[in-house]
Amino acid sequence: MARASGGWTDGRLTAGSFLKPHKAARALFHPAWIPDSLDPSIERLKRVRVVAGVVASLGVYTFVQGGFDFTELLENTMTASAVLLVLTPLTVGVMLLVWRRTGTVRQLRAPLLASLKLLLLFIGCVVALVLLTQTSDSSAGVLLSLATAGALLWMAVFVVWGAVRVSGNFFGTAAVHRSLPALLATVTSWLMAVPDLVTGDLHGLSLTMGVVFVLGAPVTVTTIALLETSRLKRRYGIRLGTHPASLPPAPGAPPRPPAGLPHVPPQGNPYSHPHPPATGGHPYAPGPRHPYAPGPRHPYAPPPQPPYPPRRHPYGG
Repeated sequence: MARASGGWTDGRLTAGSFLKPHKAARALFHPAWIPDSLDPSIERLKRVRVVAGVVASLGVYTFVQGGFDFTELLENTMTASAVLLVLTPLTVGVMLLVWRRTGTVRQLRAPLLASLKLLLLFIGCVVALVLLTQTSDSSAGVLLSLATAGALLWMAVFVVWGAVRVSGNFFGTAAVHRSLPALLATVTSWLMAVPDLVTGDLHGLSLTMGVVFVLGAPVTVTTIALLETSRLKRRYGIRLGTHPASLPPAPGAPPRPPAGLPHVPPQGNPYSHPHPPATGGHPYAPGPRHPYAPGPRHPYAPPPQPPYPPRRHPYGG
C-alpha cells in the first residue's frame, strides 16, 4: 500500500520551507509514503470529513462561549492528542485481530511503524507548542522578545496546519488500509463527544445548542465516513474487514505476485514447435513445410503421371 520510494518528505522539505510553516507542515505531516487518493470524489469527501473532524477535535463551542480563547484551544488540542495517543493504537489493534483471519500482522509492520512515528511527531509538536506558550506567559509584565513572539507564531501555524493534514490522512493509516482513516475519524469524534453527553457538560450552552454542537460533528463525520467506505467498497472492492494484502490491487498498480510463489516468466504455447524457424533469413524463402508434403517440382518438368495407367478394353478399337 505504501509508496515504494521517496522516503519521508521526498525532497519537499528544504531550507526555504521553514520560512513558510504551512509548507513545512505539509511536508512533515503528509509524508511521501502515504498513497494518493483513488478517486476525486473520495478526496472531496475526505476534505469535508477534515472540516468536521476539526470541529470534533477542537470544539467550535469555544467560539460561541463569548469569543475565542487561545488557552482553551490549546487545552482542547492537548486533550485530543492524549485521546489519539491511546485510541488510535487501540482501534488499529482491534482491526489487526479482525484481519488475522485472512492475513498476518507481519505484512503490515512497515506501514504500521510509519503511522506510529507520524502520530508521535504530531503529539510532540503539540506538546512543544504548549510548553512554548507557557514559557511566554511565565514572563508576565515583561515585553516578549521578537524572537519568542516569532517562534510562537510560527509554531502555532505549523501545528494548526499539521492538524489539518493529519486529520485528512489520519496519521498515514491509509498506507495500512484505505478504509482505516474513515474508521479512526468516526471513533475519535464519538469518543470526544460522548463524555460531554454523559456528564451533561454542555459548556454553558443551552440544551438545544449544546446537543447540536456536541452531536453535530460526530454525526457529520460518521455520515461522510460511511459514504467514503461505501464508495471504496462499491467502486474498488475495498472492504474494511478484509486484510489489506487480500484486497484487489489499486487502479494503475502492478499486480501482486501470488504469496509464497517465485516469479514465473510468461509461458508460450506448450504444443508449439520446439525449434521455431530462425529469423533474419532470405525474405522470400519458403516457410516451414509439412513433414509429409511433396517436395518442390521443376518448373519445366512434365506433369506427374498416375502410377497405374488406365487399362484398355480388349475389344476396343
